[in-house]
Order: sequence, then structure tokens, then C-alpha cells
Amino acid sequence: MSSHREAPEISKDPVADNTDVYAFVSPDKPDTVTLIANFIPFQNPQGGPNFYEFGDDVLYEINISNSGTAGEPDVTYRFRFTTGIRNRKTFLYNTGPITSISDSTWNRPQYYTVTRYQKGKGWKEIASRLACPPVNVGPRSTPNYPKLAAQAVHRIAGGRTVFAGQRAEGFHVDLGSIFDLGTLRPFQMAHLIPSATAAGVNGTQGLNVHSIAIQVPKTDLTAGNVAPKDVGDARSVIGVWATASRQKTRVIYQGRGEPVSTGPFQQVSRLGNPLFNEVITPMAEKDKWNAVLPQYDKAYAQYVKKPELAGLLPALYPGVFPKLAAYTKDRADLLAILLTGIPTGVVPGFQNYTGPNQADMLRLNLAVPPAKKPNPIGLVAGDAAGFPNGRRPVDDVVAIELRAVAGATIPLVDPSFTPDDATAGLTDGTTNTNPPFLDVFPYLGTPAGGYQTTPGTPGGAS
Repeated sequence: MSSHREAPEISKDPVADNTDVYAFVSPDKPDTVTLIANFIPFQNPQGGPNFYEFGDDVLYEINISNSGTAGEPDVTYRFRFTTGIRNRKTFLYNTGPITSISDSTWNRPQYYTVTRYQKGKGWKEIASRLACPPVNVGPRSTPNYPKLAAQAVHRIAGGRTVFAGQRAEGFHVDLGSIFDLGTLRPFQMAHLIPSATAAGVNGTQGLNVHSIAIQVPKTDLTAGNVAPKDVGDARSVIGVWATASRQKTRVIYQGRGEPVSTGPFQQVSRLGNPLFNEVITPMAEKDKWNAVLPQYDKAYAQYVKKPELAGLLPALYPGVFPKLAAYTKDRADLLAILLTGIPTGVVPGFQNYTGPNQADMLRLNLAVPPAKKPNPIGLVAGDAAGFPNGRRPVDDVVAIELRAVAGATIPLVDPSFTPDDATAGLTDGTTNTNPPFLDVFPYLGTPAGGYQTTPGTPGGAS
């Protein structure tokens, strides 16, 4: 979560597993937009000597829809990686301190190419052989990691900036509790199988991910390259999702160390809104969902308008959600938030509607300025710059979506409904206890170091 190991097949392929997508107007450069796609979940910082890296055989893409045909890409940024080995006679990731991303002591450097697609104009390479940073090994191997990461921030053509490399996990969630029959520790005294109230436990604390981040002028993303100024203008809204694809054929030759991939590419992972495939799509359909474009998501709308989780909450917490249990109408609020965007007139002074076609995308209104003091509960708390208007690293999407599923957003479309008292404070009890976010691009925090990390203490058998 938000999309870590969310489907049976992609859980076996972490290098292609898209874990989180962010899209937000850059707070320090409000004429630009930052798009981030994370991959390779649950990275143990100590995981050497073969540390984590992007896949040379994976095609990574960040897609944008801007023409009202939701779920069909109008702009795409494609990232392809190439990995080298400098010294083929050593098992070591590095043969001495790495003080620069060009140091020969880094034995396994990785580079990438960025290609941009625009509908009607085709593909154009906009940067090549850009260097990634190494992972954060420890104070002797990577003695000044922030400096190494800063060297991997590249300014490229068109006023764009890119970064691809390891970052601290920025998503927080109580995984151990939620998947133990939907337990929310702050409310577990009211659970069907009760226990004493407890603080949430951040299941991603101390773990890393690999991030692809690109910061571009707003006009790079809009239809007709218009500068978005009016919140009510449909041209100010974009839809964003990320994908990973693999070639359809993989051949392993006897006596040859590396497999060879051939044939056309097939999408194996995608992500727009956090937690969509994780907790809305049934397990039997998760792999198929990962393989199709968002423009075909009408097939999954049935699971949004009658979400399983909305039925589980009253069952798991008897007597806590009686109003939610009695609500039998289709969830028009969730259909708007997740599949079409919020039309004009629902939230005063705001909209991020992309048209009637149902598609799972992050929808971002580029005319909404960054918040001076971001509220982690986002739009639900009156911060129109936050989720579900795009997604910022600071947004507590678990709490937001829990409250939305529990009925907090039903009154937006059905004023006759009053949410249950518990809904307003619903949370898993976690906060971001990973390294702090940065104030500048790429915004996600410095990854945890292998040497510096202390392994956790396993829980009891019962």
C-alpha cells in the first residue's frame, strides 16, 4: 500500500511494481508541476551486495490525459534504464567511498533516457545517459548522500528537471493492523474481536523506494499548451497515472547468465489513485486491472459504487457505523472522486472533472495554487491543493480514503445523509515517521542508509 504488492502477479515482480504516484503544483515553483512514480516496494536498506535498482528490461511511463478523453494518454514521459559493471572481478557494489555519481568506485552505475510523447506529434527523446545516484549504503561507502542525490537532479530540455533513484518511503500506513481483519488500532476497542486502544504502527518506517520524478512547466501538460489560470476551465485539469511494462517473451539460455527479453511490450502494473487496486478491485481481477488502460475502467465502476470496505466497516465495528450500514444508494461521491473527477458545483470554487468517461487517474486542477500550510487531509479539510486534487507527499491518503469510504463525502452529492460520528476522526493512527520531506525537488526524503538502519523486533507468535 498504497499499491505495494497489491496484486498476485506484480507482488512477484517488485522491479515493475508501481507503489505510489504523486502529482502536484510545485510549492517552490508554482509555474511547474511535479510528477513522481515510485517502484520497488519495501526496500530493506541493508539489502546488499546486490542493492536495489531500476530494471533495464522494464519500460516505465508517466501518462497524462488532458483532452477530455479520460484514461487515454495525450502526453507520456518514458524512462528506460541501462546498468553497467565497471569491475567484473569483484562482488562489491562499491570498491571504496563514492563521493560523486561519476566515481569509478561505484561498480554498478545506472543511466537512463527520457522520451516524451505528445498526441499528434509522436515521440521525441529529450534527454539521454542521465546518471542515477547509488543507493544509500552507509557513511563509509556513501559519506555524503544528500550531495550524491543532488548531483542526480538533472535540468533537461524544455525547462524540465528529472531525478531517478532511491528515496525514503513517504507513504505511511499500519499494514500489520489493517490486514489483520481490518483493525484500526485507535478504534480496536470497538472491533468485532476487541482489544485495548493503541497507537498506529507505521509499517513502512525505515524502508526505501525507487522514484522517478519529473518537474515540468504547466504548459507542458495542458491541451493546446495553455497556461491554466481559471479553476473552472476544463483545460486546467489533467489526469495522471503511471505504468510499467515488460516485453511479452523472456528467454533463458543455458550457460548464459542473463535472460533475453523480446517482442512487444505488455503493461504489467499501473497506478492512479492510491489504494484503488489495493482495496477496491477484487483479488480475482487485480492482475487484469494492472494490464489494461484506465479508459476501460467502466468495468470496475461496480466496485466503486458498492465498495466492499463500506460493508465491512459496520460488520467489523458493530454499532459504530449504523448510518453507513443503512445507506443503500450507489456511492456517487466515490464514483466522482475516483473515476470522473469532481464536477463544478459540488465543492464551492473547485472542480477537477475530466468528463463522463470513467477512469482511475489522479486528477489535478493546475489553476489551484499550492497551499501555504498544507493540510494532510487535503480537500476534505478544505485544502483544495491536496488529495483528491492530485496528490502531494504530505497527504494522508489512508485517513482521507477511510473517511470517504465511511461516508464523509456522501453529503457532497446527497445532503440528506449525515455521516456517523466516528467518521470525522477515522484514521489508522500513523504519521510519517520516515525521514522528513524536502522543500525542493524531488521532495521525497533522503533514503535510509544500510549501515545506519537497526533491524526491527519481530512480533510474537500470537
